[in-house]
Amino acid sequence: MEEKKIRILGIAGSLRKDSYNKMLLKEVVRLAAPDSAIDIFDIKKIPLYNQDLEENLPQAVINLKKRIRESDAILFVTPEYNYSIPGVLKNVIDWGSRPYGDNTWDKKPVAIMGASVGGFGTIRAQAHLRQTFLFTNMFPINAELYVSKANEKFDSSGHLIEDEIRAKIISLIQSLIDWTKKLKD
Repeated sequence: MEEKKIRILGIAGSLRKDSYNKMLLKEVVRLAAPDSAIDIFDIKKIPLYNQDLEENLPQAVINLKKRIRESDAILFVTPEYNYSIPGVLKNVIDWGSRPYGDNTWDKKPVAIMGASVGGFGTIRAQAHLRQTFLFTNMFPINAELYVSKANEKFDSSGHLIEDEIRAKIISLIQSLIDWTKKLKD
């Protein structure tokens, strides 16, 4: 009997059209393991969180929550802004955890990676993102991937040019798949 594919929802925490993090997420899709299916959710239509809207959720938020529920695991690909995660990514996390009692992130296995033009990649943003996992009750793998000097790591078509980073992506996603299977057992 064929084993069911692990469905991973990939979310890039950037709105920029030519975002290195969106490029990195697309590379993840290209490198996907045969036992996984990676689905990208574009966050650009998610409105700013407003508790007044919880009784009649915006359609974009309904779509987000549906996609989270349908996934087996989550992959956040985040830039770093001012030593932290972008406001748009925090906004997505907030909507996914609301209204109170409807935390769609609950017990989801999760992995993090990120790209930055800086020398430290997204180390600090990833540390801050892990803090949100405590309250939202997500289960992170103990591995991260930082792509520093991202402007030097992608070609003009948006593809990674370094095999070492590709190998790290494959390893991180395999760790997420293995962790997800372990948590399901």
